[in-house]
Amino acid sequence: MNEALIRSLTPSVLAVLVRRGADFAAAEDAVQDALVEAVRGWPAAPSPSSRLRSSRGDPIRDAKGWLVTVAWRKFLDATRSDAARRRREDRVDEEPAPGPAPAVDDTLQLYFLCAHPSLTPSSAVALTLRAVGGLTTRQIAEAYLVPEATMAQRISRAKRTVSDVRFDQPGDVATVLRVLYLVFNEGYSGDVDLSAEAIRLTRQLAAQIDHPEVAGLLALMLLHHARRATRTAPDGSLVPLAEQDRGRWDTASIAEGVVILQAALARDRLGEFQAQAAIAALHADAPTIEETDWVQILEWYDELVRLTDSPVVRLNRAVAVGEADGPRAGLAALAELNDASPSSSSRGHPLPRHTAVAAYLHERDGDLATAARLYAEAAHQAPNLAERDYLTRQAARLNTRRRG
Repeated sequence: MNEALIRSLTPSVLAVLVRRGADFAAAEDAVQDALVEAVRGWPAAPSPSSRLRSSRGDPIRDAKGWLVTVAWRKFLDATRSDAARRRREDRVDEEPAPGPAPAVDDTLQLYFLCAHPSLTPSSAVALTLRAVGGLTTRQIAEAYLVPEATMAQRISRAKRTVSDVRFDQPGDVATVLRVLYLVFNEGYSGDVDLSAEAIRLTRQLAAQIDHPEVAGLLALMLLHHARRATRTAPDGSLVPLAEQDRGRWDTASIAEGVVILQAALARDRLGEFQAQAAIAALHADAPTIEETDWVQILEWYDELVRLTDSPVVRLNRAVAVGEADGPRAGLAALAELNDASPSSSSRGHPLPRHTAVAAYLHERDGDLATAARLYAEAAHQAPNLAERDYLTRQAARLNTRRRG
């Protein structure tokens, strides 16, 4: 089965059905049924040039057109068999003649629909992976470590939520990008590489819309993904940036990301993903951690603060200040963050990794006792086992040094 071809066609086929008047939930069900037919008719060992085959074994020269025709028939069958929907038959009674799929591509509108503001972030992610990414409910459930029935209910609710949204309404690119970035940050789980899937979907979006922030997000993903193989040791333990083997970074992905980023920045429409990508590019450009251009990184963090005023960005900026101007300057920047947002301190509901940053800066400043205590606190706050183990080891290392 040529799964890559099927998945690449899924969003455009679904978009055709919605454009013809099918509500989103019914259209998505019909497309899934058509994909089942496609899988049944696929050659057992397809080559890259393989086409779909009909149930009679005849080659299908227009795979998208075939899928549209089959999906539309499935939609009509389902509509006509449902007594509660008979009032819709007036609009779907005339089946379009089989033939090539229309040249109009509504995939971009499908992105907007799946990231509709009425959806929760988790529902938008699940619907995007299902409708645009072409993943099965089982694959999405395994990736997010939830039961398949739970994920099916989440997707079903999301489809019902957007079923009445007009397909020609303008969408919000920023919302789509946030959803794709959420997918990217999930990494790898189950049999689906969500980071690679997010890159594929962002490439697809970049082909649909000429927008510098779309390019910025794609560049950011490529630059981060280039370091993926070095982020963990063979035993699964976390490897921080300073200790990663830079010789193993994916130089092709870095080069591509830099080229995409430079083209986006040249348009002089700076956005947060472009700024984040610029920081990632500066890290990727440094042959060693000691050669990192922290001054320029700090300048980009200043731009990010101006664009987002995000506590997370200010936290990362404090690290850059500590590297560029010394640990005490970094601690002062951290104190400013505490004053601006009390909940970001170690009291109350801590900002993720705030305590770990404080520990690192105190260690750089030579206050090993405070750093060890904060590393231990950060370990208890860690969002995953790998970070908890790493921070616990840092606390133990400093306590050993103090006793020695």
